[in-house]
Amino acid sequence: MAKQSVGWNASQKRWLLMLLLIFSISTLIVFIVRPAFDSCDRQHYGVTTDTQIHLTTTIENLPNPLDFMKSKLVLLVSHELSLSGGPLLLMELAFLLRSVGAKVVWITNQKPTEEDQVIYSLEHKMLDRGVQVLPAKGQEAVDTALKADMVVLNTAVAGKWLDAVLKEDVSHVLPKVLWWIHEMRGHYFKVEYVKHLPIVAGAMIDSHTTAEYWKNRTRERLGIRMPQTYVVHLGNSKELMEVAEDSVAKRVLREHVRESLGVLNEDILFAIINSVSRGKGQDLFLRSFHESLQLIQDQKLQVPFLHAVIVGSDMNAQTKFEMELRKFVTEKGLQDRVHFVNKTLAVAPYLAAIDVLVQNSQARGECFGRITIEAMAFQLPVLGTAAGGTTEIVVNGSTGLLHPVGKEGVTPLAKNIVRLATHVERRLTMGKKGYERVKERFMERHMAHRIASVLKEVLQKAKSNPHS
Repeated sequence: MAKQSVGWNASQKRWLLMLLLIFSISTLIVFIVRPAFDSCDRQHYGVTTDTQIHLTTTIENLPNPLDFMKSKLVLLVSHELSLSGGPLLLMELAFLLRSVGAKVVWITNQKPTEEDQVIYSLEHKMLDRGVQVLPAKGQEAVDTALKADMVVLNTAVAGKWLDAVLKEDVSHVLPKVLWWIHEMRGHYFKVEYVKHLPIVAGAMIDSHTTAEYWKNRTRERLGIRMPQTYVVHLGNSKELMEVAEDSVAKRVLREHVRESLGVLNEDILFAIINSVSRGKGQDLFLRSFHESLQLIQDQKLQVPFLHAVIVGSDMNAQTKFEMELRKFVTEKGLQDRVHFVNKTLAVAPYLAAIDVLVQNSQARGECFGRITIEAMAFQLPVLGTAAGGTTEIVVNGSTGLLHPVGKEGVTPLAKNIVRLATHVERRLTMGKKGYERVKERFMERHMAHRIASVLKEVLQKAKSNPHS
């Protein structure tokens, strides 16, 4: 009887998660078959913050690599609190630390003066998990920084908080600072942001490519040296893996999303899941998609109906860039093939529904690109730019196909779309190999072990420094 009860509860939890995800889809999904100024495009859809905040549950009878952080006081300083990758990663670290009994305090350096629903929701998410939230300025923030066993600054911009708040006490805090850097853009290399980098206990960066870029850029442009730098690849959450490995849940989610989009089961979906901006390359992806359709027509290839899905739209902002995307779709007559979906943290339903992920970030690419390993967990092949952290995740020709950044990558990406559209076995084989790579390298336990080794070293440095 006991075994039956345990099995039923586990199944019930999976189905509850699935139903919650389906509910997220029904409230968030929007697709474009209309002009850009259609009234549907102006609707506001709420964004849930529950699905992709990755919580850690220690597997029974297995020691947690972060157990040594129990009772330690850790101050986390974020430059902002939003649905972007940096703050969400820091929240994930907060929950990892809370799961082993660490005392965690959160500070957001920049907040809007008016009330923000996203900030309110995320702060209460942290409070519910036992994370204390403090104002960025004031004596309590200074006292907490001085008493903390470790201070984690999140992103380069958070460096402005050090002098602005700590002032004459900054030298006492720097020896116990771990600086977690995610940026790849040149405008973040400003002295006022990162002048204290050489003095902190260490820097933690999400990929080797980004770490090398920061090392060279700070030396050449600012004349400063990076501190001890640790590369920590991210990992997929236990919750996401449960959905990715549940064939029933994936089938139901796939059917639901495709029905919402008006896509048949046999159609092929190529998706880009990122905030809509020029740096993420949605414009070049659409050009490649259009070119792939022309190649298929010119070569008289027999393939299922192709669709492109852009997840990460902002129906309220109506940015100039998004207007350009919608105009391109209309001009090329792609309204029945291209679908825009509002930004959401609930990516699992779309990963279950699509056939190929396109990671088309431009310039230096993604610092890491977590959506890539999430897609691979769902056994999806990845078409990515040969830049940034993507090159450390995707094995070209094995788990996906890489193409150049910029306009030079439009035709290669188009050809790669055709290659995967015309060879179902190739798609399936690449997806399977990607899943195996995730299981070997990019699980939550891998990330926890990597972070634990960094935190141990930073704690030791802080203890040995007389100023901390």
